[in-house]
Amino acid sequence: MTGSGEDWLRDSLDDITGVESGLWVRGVDYVAGWRVARESADRLNRALLGAGFGSSEVRAVASTDEDGHGVVRLAGLPNAADRLAQLLEALADGAGGVR
Repeated sequence: MTGSGEDWLRDSLDDITGVESGLWVRGVDYVAGWRVARESADRLNRALLGAGFGSSEVRAVASTDEDGHGVVRLAGLPNAADRLAQLLEALADGAGGVR
């Protein structure tokens, strides 16, 4: 799901302008938080692909917050987000999940 030269790097789903507009703080280890988030995002992206979602439809994106903690953001097209919501709702209903 990740790596150099892949088409998903050039599409618009990673355009999260304004989400991380703060300045970096000296002494905060943003890289460590990003690495943790990247592992989780990669796992989620593999699961999304396995569930039939294309990487140009919906994707988990690794990031950090202002304190350097890892954050995984879900970026996607509205119709893919609706399909994902339907899938999760069906799983919650079928497994006695909380609604």
